[in-house]
Amino acid sequence: MTNRLVTNALLVNEGRRFEADLRIRDGRIERIDASLAALPGEEVFDAAGAWLLPGMIDDQVHFREPGLEHKADIASESRACLAGGITSFMEMPNTRPPAVTREAIEDKYRRGAEHARVNYAFYFGATNDNIGEIRAIDPATVPGLKVFMGASTGNMLVDDPAVLDAIFRDAPVPIITHCEDTPTILANEEKARAQWGDDIPAAQHPLIRSREACIRSTRLAIELARRHGSRLHVLHISTADELALFEPGPVAGKRITAETCVHFLHFCDADYERLGHLIKCNPAIKTADDRERITAAVADSRIDVLATDHAPHLLEEKRNPYTSAPSGLPLVQFALQCALERVFDGKLTLERMVEAVSHAPATLFGVRERGYLREGHAADLVLVDPRKPHTVTREEVLSKCAWSPFEGTTFRSSIVATFVNGRLGWHAGRIDDGVRGQRLAFDR
Repeated sequence: MTNRLVTNALLVNEGRRFEADLRIRDGRIERIDASLAALPGEEVFDAAGAWLLPGMIDDQVHFREPGLEHKADIASESRACLAGGITSFMEMPNTRPPAVTREAIEDKYRRGAEHARVNYAFYFGATNDNIGEIRAIDPATVPGLKVFMGASTGNMLVDDPAVLDAIFRDAPVPIITHCEDTPTILANEEKARAQWGDDIPAAQHPLIRSREACIRSTRLAIELARRHGSRLHVLHISTADELALFEPGPVAGKRITAETCVHFLHFCDADYERLGHLIKCNPAIKTADDRERITAAVADSRIDVLATDHAPHLLEEKRNPYTSAPSGLPLVQFALQCALERVFDGKLTLERMVEAVSHAPATLFGVRERGYLREGHAADLVLVDPRKPHTVTREEVLSKCAWSPFEGTTFRSSIVATFVNGRLGWHAGRIDDGVRGQRLAFDR
């Protein structure tokens, strides 16, 4: 473990930005002060005035392992996290087999310990027939319970009203929902098939995965949470219609919270003509007005968390006709830079963006001693240069799928360095493949 002194940085933390030095010792932040002298044997890292932020905690990723490793795996996608300033991830349960038993969850944690380059946690998944397993969850072991209240694969669509009621009544951990109403989607798709067959235009996707499907399912989740006093977190808000269902203000103390994803702040339905199925995702990217109002909701903390829903697929799969082209985008490598574009645009303050990507997920899930620049906390840090633009190329993509929807995009910032538990995992365009993350711990 190398002890370091990061000097000449502009720290952004807990609503403040200030010039300071930061000492890393034994993987933790030992001291933050205006001027620190290097100690014997301490490596000095000159930040040269760049922004030093707490590493992003991405609470919504799909890394495809086990069972779908031809698309992605924990090693490849966590390397992309390192390059993008994401120091912790929480991975979804719809793998093969799905993580819907304690044994399956522990298998994923074993894989994480071996392969994850950043810190890791894995969600437990709900089905129509595993309520006994759900009731037995140890709250200290997983970030939450993922409930697909919309179309999913295999047995992971939970659509039995009695089961949903039992889950919201008995879940011992936060309930994390994907909210889209399946009957509405199927009816819309049937109409589209009648007109176009299998080759439905990509621009029809937000009309098939419609705003009505989103808001109907989100209302149901909130109704169930209020009935039972559940701790509910609604994922990937994609419509302005859903925003009135949530309250602005600090995440601490809220029982019902919401998040959106970087692609909903960046793309809109006009981009389907250019990118087609490359931006096909569930829920669907919708209008420019939705994008602007969702961004404003992040700004006023009506939407609490900004994440990715990173979900890679191979290019040849994305080139299929609409009905067989899979939904999902690879995002982790450039997510933080994408979020920072809204800061440069004046739509978000830098302090609020840091809260949405780091502080809020740490607080919401009770992540122990991460997500903040605090003495005693783990030294999970990202150094961002706001003076150095970066144009995305396919050649630099680290996700196994080997493409990005941001190819050709010039971001107005660059990720200079990423520290995970005090170790320098990304610097000067290179990854240290010896770096490994730690299992996230939850204070519950």
